[in-house]
Amino acid sequence: MTDRDTIAAIATPAGAGGVGIVRLSGPRAKPIGEGIAGRTLIARRAAYARFRDSDDAIIDDGIALYFAAPASYTGEDVVELQAHGSPAVLHQLVDRCCALGARRARPGEFSERAFLEGKLDLAQAEAVADLIAASDVRAARAARRALEGEFSRRVEAIADAMLRARVHVEAAIDFADEPIDTLGGPQLQADLSAIADALDVLLRDAEHGRRLRDGLHAVIVGPPNAGKSSLLNALAGRDRAIVTDVAGTTRDLLHEAVRIDGVELTLVDTAGLREGGDAIEREGMRRAHAELERADLAIVVLDARDPAAGREAVAAAALGAPAQLWLLNKSDLLPDAGGEPPVGVPGDALAVSALTGEGLEALHARLRALAAGEAGATDGAFTARARHVDALRRAAAGLAQARGELVRDSLDLAAEALRQSHDALGEITGRVHADDLLGHIFSSFCIGK
Repeated sequence: MTDRDTIAAIATPAGAGGVGIVRLSGPRAKPIGEGIAGRTLIARRAAYARFRDSDDAIIDDGIALYFAAPASYTGEDVVELQAHGSPAVLHQLVDRCCALGARRARPGEFSERAFLEGKLDLAQAEAVADLIAASDVRAARAARRALEGEFSRRVEAIADAMLRARVHVEAAIDFADEPIDTLGGPQLQADLSAIADALDVLLRDAEHGRRLRDGLHAVIVGPPNAGKSSLLNALAGRDRAIVTDVAGTTRDLLHEAVRIDGVELTLVDTAGLREGGDAIEREGMRRAHAELERADLAIVVLDARDPAAGREAVAAAALGAPAQLWLLNKSDLLPDAGGEPPVGVPGDALAVSALTGEGLEALHARLRALAAGEAGATDGAFTARARHVDALRRAAAGLAQARGELVRDSLDLAAEALRQSHDALGEITGRVHADDLLGHIFSSFCIGK
């Protein structure tokens, strides 16, 4: 066990009439817990106790549990003091722990210690926070799979195969006089091709896992006065964006997190796309294009009365997103609803009215299907984060570079590209990490986790 300070924190939110937990972890957790409980604690045996302050006055009565290292969540000695869920009582217990030699834990420090003690890898530790924050059953199940190591095992399998390829290339460098083909070059290329295929599949699944965790990132684009802001307000269920008949009212990006039929979405309203405009409006359009480059979905909104207006410019911009959903808004103003979609508009475009609500139910269904993925299946899904997706993309790019360098017999460059690719995979599980990366990750956790 490492020699670290003993930390204390309220591990669960206090609720009226509920149970609150104060958790201790570190080398002095047991003596501090015994000092408060007034009795000897035996590992993995619940003990009723009266928790006392420095004047021997009773703070509360409850249950004390001791978990001896390394068989604990953090891998250190851990004590949990289960009391009534009064915030005042729990804070008294934390203050008493600190008076006996503990210190207050930082956000995420319990999970950070579990990672440092080898109880969890970095992706599993992040899954703890994802499970706590899960907004629906699908996300909770996916976070649980990540916590159980589904994502990590697949990353490690690819990393192990890549390590073997690195060893092969490094060995070939020692025989620089021999052509790579005589040193197993064809087999190496076949192995790297298989790794690339596995990376592609994992990247696709990680993207799906990121959407399960973060929700669908949908950017609303269209020409001025197509009703983009009205649509945002209709989906959000409140007046979030300013709506006027003046072209160019929306100048900046407006983000709104909404929940539609159990699906989390981040909707982004953008400036209307058109030629010209003043300097501020042009900057808004630039930001709209930049937002589309990182979106999961472009919701293309056209005025149903004049769908040709700005259609080509909007369609070109929407190509920056992996998927597009076309809407013909203000359909309530058409003299004759229905019929074939206008020329240049996809056949699956939806006719909607942000004003009357017409077509919004069909829009909800389409968004729900897109958020769940084309197949709508979540079996085997795991949660992932944007940093995981970025690392997988860098790993894939490094691998592609290494394969190209091998074709040119540039073994040194291939070896360096494989090293960078391998290190990118290591960042996911924590095999390769920097202190500032760990600090950023665990600071996003809640206190006591």
